[in-house]
Amino acid sequence: MTFDDIFGRFSSANATVAGKKVKFDFGDAGKIFLDGVGGSVSKEDAAADTTIKVKLEDFVAMAEGKLDPTAAFMQGKLKVEGDMGVAMQLQSVMAKLRG
Repeated sequence: MTFDDIFGRFSSANATVAGKKVKFDFGDAGKIFLDGVGGSVSKEDAAADTTIKVKLEDFVAMAEGKLDPTAAFMQGKLKVEGDMGVAMQLQSVMAKLRG
């Protein structure tokens, strides 16, 4: 799964957290911004309630069910900046990505 594949799946599923802005920061691979306020998914680097920093390959492993998100967080492979409560709501977003 590539960055564009992930972006496409998020976009087609309109995978957002209602009322919240979430940014996935994949470093050099790019960023995906889920705007639950405006109801959109984009590649912009905008201010977010929560920013998830993770390497693209680790995110793909999580999306495929090969890496547990809690384990990734504990191992430092996934970093959360901002509202941790929003991060906890991302399970439904990940389910849409797998769908």
